[in-house]
Amino acid sequence: MISAATIAALAKFDTPTISNVIELFDVVPRNRGYMDGRIKAAFAELPPMVGFAVTAAFRSDAPPTGADTYGSMDQQVAKFADLPGPPIVVFQDLDDPPVGATFGEVMCSTYRAFGSVGLITSGAGRDLEQVRALKYPVFTGGTICSHAYCHILHLGMPVHVGGLTVNNGDLLHGDLNGVTRIPIEIANEIPDVAREFVAAERLVLDYVQGGGPKSIAEFTVRRKEFSAAVGKLTERVRSKG
Repeated sequence: MISAATIAALAKFDTPTISNVIELFDVVPRNRGYMDGRIKAAFAELPPMVGFAVTAAFRSDAPPTGADTYGSMDQQVAKFADLPGPPIVVFQDLDDPPVGATFGEVMCSTYRAFGSVGLITSGAGRDLEQVRALKYPVFTGGTICSHAYCHILHLGMPVHVGGLTVNNGDLLHGDLNGVTRIPIEIANEIPDVAREFVAAERLVLDYVQGGGPKSIAEFTVRRKEFSAAVGKLTERVRSKG
C-alpha cells in the first residue's frame, strides 16, 4: 500500500530527482518509464503532481455514437474510488493529429471536485486561463480552441501517452520537467533515498554555486565524494532487492 504520507513525501521532490532515484534501484531501463517531450506542463509554476492514473481514450474528429458528448464522465469519475490514492486523469487522443481539445474548464473543475490532482493528455487542451485559476496541473501536447465532437471511450484500458504505456492505477509523478512513472514496488522507499541523493548532490552544488575562486582540484574532490556517496546509496538499495 502507498500511504497518503508517502504521496506527500514524494511531492516534495521534483520529477528529475525522482527519476534519478528510480535509476538507483535498476528496476527500469534508464531510457524507459517516462513521457517524452511531446507532453508538457501547461502551468510550470505549479508544484509536483503525484497520484494514480485513471485512464481513458478520447477522440473528437468523428461524432460520438450517443447524443451526450460527456456521457462517459460519470463512469470515469466513479472509477476514482477504485484507486488507492489521488487520481490523475490520463487520456490518449486517438486522433492524429488531434482535432479538438481533450479538456477545458468544465472537465477540469469536475475532476478536481472529485479529488483528482491533475490531468495528462496526448492531445490538446483549452480554457487555460480558467484551468490555471483552479491550480489544477495539466500536461498536454498542445492547445486547441474547440472541443469539436469530443467523446470519451475505453475507460480503464492501457493508453499510450508521450511514448509511455500507462495502465490504470500506475503511480505517476509530474512537474514542469515532465512526467515519470514510479514503480509501485519501490515507491515507499523513494522519499528517504531521495533525501540522501539530494544531500549527495549538495557536495558538488555547494562548491560550484558558492562564492570565491574555484579550482579543478577541489571540484574533482567534490565529484569523487558525490560519486562515493551515490555508490554506497546504490549498493544499499539494490541489496534490498
